[in-house]
Amino acid sequence: MTEPRRLRGHNAAATCCIASRVRPGLVATAAEDGFVCWYDLRCKDMLFTMDVRDGNPVSSLCFKPGNEDIIYVSAGNQIKCFDLHMTASWKQLESYNYNKDEINQIACHPKSSFLAAADDAGDVKVIDVHQKCLYKTLRAGHESVSYPILKIDLQQCSIPSLEIMGRVKLSCCLSAMRLRRQLITGGLDSKLVMWDFSKGRPNKIMDFGISAFCCSLILCSGGGDAAQCCNPAFVHALVVPDLDIVDKVGKICVAARGDGVVNIINIDSELAALKSKISTKPKQNTKSISKSRSPTSDSQSAVQNDKNLNLDYSMGGHVSAVSSVTFSMFGEKGKFIVSGGNDKSVKVWDWSKAYDAARTSNGDDLLCCNISLRKKVNWLCTTPSDSENLVVCDTSNVVKVYTIG
Repeated sequence: MTEPRRLRGHNAAATCCIASRVRPGLVATAAEDGFVCWYDLRCKDMLFTMDVRDGNPVSSLCFKPGNEDIIYVSAGNQIKCFDLHMTASWKQLESYNYNKDEINQIACHPKSSFLAAADDAGDVKVIDVHQKCLYKTLRAGHESVSYPILKIDLQQCSIPSLEIMGRVKLSCCLSAMRLRRQLITGGLDSKLVMWDFSKGRPNKIMDFGISAFCCSLILCSGGGDAAQCCNPAFVHALVVPDLDIVDKVGKICVAARGDGVVNIINIDSELAALKSKISTKPKQNTKSISKSRSPTSDSQSAVQNDKNLNLDYSMGGHVSAVSSVTFSMFGEKGKFIVSGGNDKSVKVWDWSKAYDAARTSNGDDLLCCNISLRKKVNWLCTTPSDSENLVVCDTSNVVKVYTIG
């Protein structure tokens, strides 16, 4: 792997990036300094910068589908809409201030006028950008939960002993992506929620939960001594395939989890299983389910669901939390899944091998590229170019650009 190209312009850690699909080489990056920097990778210098901060770091970027002259930027609890026309004379069009807490991720529906914003409170605000108003608030899918904080003692015996040290409460909804009729969210309660968008309530809740937490004792190496990394299965990021590749890869969702797993979830299979479960009549002498019962919660991790696929450390994957994940835009679109994590690495997965030829792959050949970094990954994206097609934002103020393939 050759040395990456370095994009300079930020004065604080880069938080996110986005690449144009229709203008190969055009990339926008954002950072904790509250600026958005624009680059054309075919040129040497930065194109221009946008000061959008109002005292807040930028947390997420999103193009308007079908019109990349319009970009949405989230900073603090506010979303701003800018008209670019790819010149330095950009102007702000609208701003939305419906979220009460800091926004973590925004996402546009590819065919409609809806913009979803997930915040620290666990709420998802759905905004109709054509009508310029709040369309719906989705809540009760994510909740505040307690996780045990475990101390791992490697000195007592060959098998680590676990000691409960305390509990911490976390409540957050980190990502929002909409796939056709589904709005999908994930959060720091280790839940992935598939929403009934029209009714504004959860259709299905997948709880990766405490079982995945206790099973994720991942061997790491540091300073020559073996160590253990034990993280809850928080859902840090989500991605769904773009509409131009969904027919080829299927209706799937990829989750970046805190236990180091990149989880590929078959949405059709999950919803079909839910529909089958609901339509099954209860047996005699059994208690029928009340209509007021909460949505179905799948307490089994995706490891136990043969419809889904886990890319984990046993395949050469991450040994710490996965912070970002995306599909490849270069070459055969969607062929690769690219993930970055707190273990200072980027993994490129040829995940399609696991689905070809009735899953003849044993998983050992899915990881096709591993990039070691000096900093933890905050975000990454890919471009449709043949070269300089992977953009990585780490915890430094310099954005790195790699060539894959």
